[in-house]
Amino acid sequence: MFPQPPLESLCRFERIAVRLAARMQHSPWQPLWLHCQRGITSRWILWLADPLLEVHGLDHVRATSRDRPLVVVANHRTMWDLYVMMSYLFRRLDGWRSINFPVRGRYFYQRPGGVILNGSVAFWSMFPPFFHERRRVRFDQWSLHVLADLAREGPGRLIGFHPEGTRNQDPDPYSFLAPQTGIGRLIHMSRPVVVPLFIGGLPPTFGEILSRRIHGGEGYRLWFGPALDFQAFTDAPPIAATYREIAEFVMVAIRRLGDEDRTRRTGADITAVP
Repeated sequence: MFPQPPLESLCRFERIAVRLAARMQHSPWQPLWLHCQRGITSRWILWLADPLLEVHGLDHVRATSRDRPLVVVANHRTMWDLYVMMSYLFRRLDGWRSINFPVRGRYFYQRPGGVILNGSVAFWSMFPPFFHERRRVRFDQWSLHVLADLAREGPGRLIGFHPEGTRNQDPDPYSFLAPQTGIGRLIHMSRPVVVPLFIGGLPPTFGEILSRRIHGGEGYRLWFGPALDFQAFTDAPPIAATYREIAEFVMVAIRRLGDEDRTRRTGADITAVP
């Protein structure tokens, strides 16, 4: 079980939501959640996306071992990004036993509709939450340590992470926000297997995804890269500068995959990110 979270900065509803989601991570029902994620969520998401889905680099994921947790780091454009990735990997590769997508506490842990969505659609995979507020620093530190434990060990565990921290709403699909240091700290603490991913073409709303399923339109592209080598950071001190360097290293890998997608789509000769 996880250590007790510091709940003093949370309101009553948030406390209930956090306790419920944390309990579901270790409840006897956990195998059922995985069955639902694989058999329900991944099926309807792929039904929507598969006709337009184009995937590159799946062999990079296939080459990783299911004996350790796998963290997939991706650009962030829509709330569907990681679920399309998860659905595809669940249907194409074996060995997954659990999934976790850390999320902002807003809505999913502050509104009844968010808790219902987490339980009935994501089947409690949107955990742990981060609030990113000064008065809730202790809680966010707890969430980071919980996530680090999840990323450190657990056969077949799939963790999806957005280094940008929030959705990028720039109309340029190949723009990126500055990475947050949280991903650097997570990697330095846990040393998980990390695979970069660029996701292109996904629209921001469910209605647009459904419309493309019916009428066609721009395709969705997943570009997986090879597992990242963090050996250069292994002996670096656990300080903010180290975390920033790791975060930038991760984002460079994602940007390069974005350049591959742009080159493929437009034929433009994009200079590789150094």
